[in-house]
Amino acid sequence: MAHHQSAKKRIRRNARQTVVNGDRRGRVRTSIKNVELAIQGGDKAEAAAALRTAQPVIQSGVGGGVLHANTAARKLSRLSKRIKAL
Repeated sequence: MAHHQSAKKRIRRNARQTVVNGDRRGRVRTSIKNVELAIQGGDKAEAAAALRTAQPVIQSGVGGGVLHANTAARKLSRLSKRIKAL
């Protein structure tokens, strides 16, 4: 258990940030899953629309520190490649 005031504060901050990061990570994963479901459905227009809505969510994950920038770029690139192949 923490004995210093700064360590106690850090524990509280870590707990709050863990919740925020979990929410961000969940939004990113949900948006990626929505695009993948649209791709599996076979409708190119619907999949492209899902990707357009997913892009800012994924980029906000980068800004929030949930995803690395290269990871987000790789995911977006692979999703768009799969949509073009439809």
